[in-house]
Amino acid sequence: MIGPETGPPEGPARILLVEDSETQALEFRLLLETHGFSVERCATAETALDHLNRQQPDLVVADYHLPGMNGDELIRQMRLSLRTRALPVLMLTGGNGGERQGLESGADAYLPKSADRDLLILRIRALLRERRAAGDSEGPGAAAFRRGRILVIDGSATYRTFLAGLMGQDGHHVASANGPDAALAALDAAEGEPFDCVTVDLLGHAYDGLALCRAISQRRAGRAAGAGFHLVGIAGSDPAKDFLVEAFAAGADDVIAKTDAEVLALRVRGFVRRRLLEEDDRRIAGQFGERERAVERARAEAEASEARARLADALERANRDLATANRQLTDAQAKLVQAAKMASLGELVAGIAHEINNPLAFILAHQGTVERLLGELPEAAPESAGRLIEKAHQRVGSMRMGLTRIQDLVLNLRKFSRLDEGERALVNVPEAIETVLALIQHKLGDRIVIERTFRGRAEIQCTPALLNQVVMNILGNAADAMPESGTIWIDTLSTPEFDEIRISDTGPGIPESLREKIFEPFFTTKPVGAGTGLGLAIAYSVVQAHSGSLTVETAPGGGACFVIGIPRQAACA
Repeated sequence: MIGPETGPPEGPARILLVEDSETQALEFRLLLETHGFSVERCATAETALDHLNRQQPDLVVADYHLPGMNGDELIRQMRLSLRTRALPVLMLTGGNGGERQGLESGADAYLPKSADRDLLILRIRALLRERRAAGDSEGPGAAAFRRGRILVIDGSATYRTFLAGLMGQDGHHVASANGPDAALAALDAAEGEPFDCVTVDLLGHAYDGLALCRAISQRRAGRAAGAGFHLVGIAGSDPAKDFLVEAFAAGADDVIAKTDAEVLALRVRGFVRRRLLEEDDRRIAGQFGERERAVERARAEAEASEARARLADALERANRDLATANRQLTDAQAKLVQAAKMASLGELVAGIAHEINNPLAFILAHQGTVERLLGELPEAAPESAGRLIEKAHQRVGSMRMGLTRIQDLVLNLRKFSRLDEGERALVNVPEAIETVLALIQHKLGDRIVIERTFRGRAEIQCTPALLNQVVMNILGNAADAMPESGTIWIDTLSTPEFDEIRISDTGPGIPESLREKIFEPFFTTKPVGAGTGLGLAIAYSVVQAHSGSLTVETAPGGGACFVIGIPRQAACA
């Protein structure tokens, strides 16, 4: 006696028993459950197919002789579906001679019902071992099993019943109609689950069979690709050639004699089987196509991810290079600005040296004269001594004037050095402007007239560089713009929001097209070597640091007018 087999970790093997006999079904159930199997039982092949749609067992044990659809046709239907194609089947029969039919239909093993029960259990376990070794064949794309759907149209109720029973033996769902109205209504009602095959009695007395065939063919032509059905015309025992031509012209796919019922059943079985296989082919092709598209999408996403990674690396390198270049450019710009300041300072120092040199030369010359007069004084006559002393006094007075001029220049230079401080302070605007004018007097000379109108606040809160660098650069450019002669107006005024310094000249002015560029670094209209192009750029940056504005307009006389606007702040005591 064979003992029960320990089931797999997921539970006992599930067996679907298809047996119409209640007594034998109970006997087999008890036998199988005793040996550790889980058993579900169906009495007909049709109910077994419905069960396979809901739940797939590990093995099917089916009787050959069943009511309606036989066991061999059940196995054929199972082998048509991807879902049940690889499911092992053991066929049982009550007599001899069924083994060949069972195996030809697709069964994996055959046993007579009278066989030894231990042999039955051994055969079942062998089939289960083979299935587990091969793995579960039901994949995510396996479709539910579908039974064929057939519409029988015939005016005779007797023949409709006979034909429906004949088709039902193959497991098909069969609907029937007694005329055109019922047939067309059945076709319309089956839009969600269309028929696979439609049979039409072409010789019906209650309706025109050929006309109905044409109407059904037109309905079929309006369906989507793959949703059509096979249209079979049923004629007399020996239809004439002309009638066959008319039937095929009306849309029939086949014409079968009414007396050949078995031939009709075989042909319908072939039509339905081919249609089910075509559906599986389309489904498999669609699944493979979807998988190929998924692979392509995954490959494209991987390539895009790699491209994004490469782009991120390139962007990071570009950002590093840009940061390095920006740092180098900033350093270079700082050096250029410092060079421009030094150039401006050099020009200023050269002018001051010239201004100091003139009175100094005058003093040295007079000093020699005074020494000579003092040397002649002891030997001079009394009347000449008074004249020599008077002349010496005049020369000393002239020397005092020269020394005073040098003293003023040094004082202005000291004021200018304080104006170069970077901290905000309370600055006297008129005094600061006069200091700048005194330092660039060598550049202005007698050819340029300075007109001053100080209407604004005398003191404003700002960095001294605002009145040092900015005003001096603008005044220097104005003097360069008037090589012969001209006038510069310096006007200050105050509003509730701003303190303004307006510097106008009578030079040629600045064209409208250049006004957007004059504040850019290195832009200059002077000849090569005559300017760095940084003076107004530095002035603009100083004004921007005060959150102010530096603009250029057309002066009333046609020259340029630079407007320095500084947001007003409360004066500090």
